[in-house]
Amino acid sequence: MSIKADRWIREMSENHGMIEPYQAGQVREADGKKLISYGTSSYGYDVRCSREFKVFTNINSATVDPKNFDEGSFVDVENDVCIIPPNSFALASTMEYFRIPSDVLVVCLGKSTYARCGIIVNVTPLEPEWEGHVTLEFSNTTTLPAKIYAGEGVAQMLFFQSDEQCEVTYKKRGGKYQGQRGVTLPRS
Repeated sequence: MSIKADRWIREMSENHGMIEPYQAGQVREADGKKLISYGTSSYGYDVRCSREFKVFTNINSATVDPKNFDEGSFVDVENDVCIIPPNSFALASTMEYFRIPSDVLVVCLGKSTYARCGIIVNVTPLEPEWEGHVTLEFSNTTTLPAKIYAGEGVAQMLFFQSDEQCEVTYKKRGGKYQGQRGVTLPRS
């Protein structure tokens, strides 16, 4: 990038709606309460988790099949905190809505605060001209229940800008997750 990353992210968000809502700088506290930080970071953007969660359960003894996913494999939770059972996972979405430029690829990594607790955040890359809320997957790798906090930072988005436009963007090829809102389950 030819300008400072944090300034580029701010300009793209404020002038082109790349991230909405957009938070300049890092927020670490609100109303006297410490938070897991979110907002613009040195070379990326730390996203927040919404209050909508889908916690995996196997009460129906279903097989996880990405071509024929059983929505009954999840319990819906709407709360400021989500408890993920041991050795299980939950889906959530970002509070932020993204509109990725045609010359940018975004990679998501989990925040160290969660990683140090055995919670892995998994997200596929945000491709050029993809837009929507990002569906996040939290894997609890521990043998204990784990907490995820809504409205606080959960993952960092890293932006990679090419020196040329992508010829076949996610939007141009009609990607099936284009424009997704909230937690989005697998689509075949």
